[in-house]
Amino acid sequence: MDIQKLEDIACQVRRDIVRMVHTNQSGHPGGSLGCTEYMVALYFHIMKHDPKFNMDAKGEDLFFLSNGHISPVFYSVLARSGYFPVNELGTFRNINSRLQGHPATHEHLPGVRIASGSLGQGMSVACGAASAKKLNGDDRIVYTLHGDGELQEGQNWEAIMFAAHHKIDNLIATVDVNGQQIDGSTDNVMGLGSIKAKFEAFGWIVLEQLDGNDMKSVVETLELAKQHCGKAKPVCILLHTVMGKGVDFMEGTHEWHGIAPNDKQLALAKEQLKETLGDY
Repeated sequence: MDIQKLEDIACQVRRDIVRMVHTNQSGHPGGSLGCTEYMVALYFHIMKHDPKFNMDAKGEDLFFLSNGHISPVFYSVLARSGYFPVNELGTFRNINSRLQGHPATHEHLPGVRIASGSLGQGMSVACGAASAKKLNGDDRIVYTLHGDGELQEGQNWEAIMFAAHHKIDNLIATVDVNGQQIDGSTDNVMGLGSIKAKFEAFGWIVLEQLDGNDMKSVVETLELAKQHCGKAKPVCILLHTVMGKGVDFMEGTHEWHGIAPNDKQLALAKEQLKETLGDY
């Protein structure tokens, strides 16, 4: 799929995000908007996956969303790529909806393989899934997405050490480096130092993409990461994004980590985001 088409999809996904969060006045727009290019590139261009969906996924790539609070972007991308009807996005966070605030498995929503949102656990799950694929002779790749603030959870580093020790080289873990978390900047809450140096010290191949909201660059970085698979080391992408990207008054601040726009703010956001695929 060409870059312009991917950008058109991303614009619609952003529009979905702000509308979903507005409907129930609940959800996490900031990180969802920031990770839109990554998620669209992954599902519409990079991964081999089947929207018919089965949990075994033999011969398919896998994706695990570790920072599950950015479910709006995940749900929009799943729906827009055919996993479930797009109009179901209108049920986001409703009682008994399959689209809960954090992805869960008991609703049996196609595309969701683990319950996530308890931060720090996705890397461990991904290591297990990638190891299983290697044991089963399945040469496909496991992808994960994590927040930079999430790396303050110690379980990540146990899994990161495990992946390098066991040469899990069919794993591409992406960290959304936006410098923001719920209580403020990551530097103020608990400084992470050099994430790149940390992953390299733990034995990973690290690629750093300084503009994680440029679709062409994101696609190129993911393609390069795939080329590094099979070299006896797991791969990490540090994707520098802008929280709230695409809606000017939401950009670059932790204040939109978990706040829903009011009616006036939604109208302003929609003016900035074209309806490219049709609203649900």
